[in-house]
Amino acid sequence: MGNRKISPDLKLAAVRLHERGVLTTREILECVGFSRRTFLRICKLYRETGDVIKPRSEYIGRPRALNIEDVAYLTELVQHRPDWFLDELAGLVQRNRFISLHYTTIHRELHRAGISLKKLRKVAKERNEDV
Repeated sequence: MGNRKISPDLKLAAVRLHERGVLTTREILECVGFSRRTFLRICKLYRETGDVIKPRSEYIGRPRALNIEDVAYLTELVQHRPDWFLDELAGLVQRNRFISLHYTTIHRELHRAGISLKKLRKVAKERNEDV
């Protein structure tokens, strides 16, 4: 039959009919219209989790290249020397944290940390005035 979305209500109704013994498995499958394998998978999921829908994973997407400590290290570097280029930061991270990164990843992480080019220019300008 192919992949299609089966409503959670239909799945739950089929499982309850099976649990209560109201209909045989064959009769349930004729009524609901999905395969025996799908029905058994739904029943197993219901027994294990108490629900007919798989719980969503909290980790969606690709894992981040940098953890919180790495981002903190990057922000320290930028606050210490705001005139460094992204490729220089990448070299420092590779040497000191043993993480190979592309400069766009560093830019993205600094942006997520709330550091923009405008803020970097401002900090660099303030440092030049102090000298």
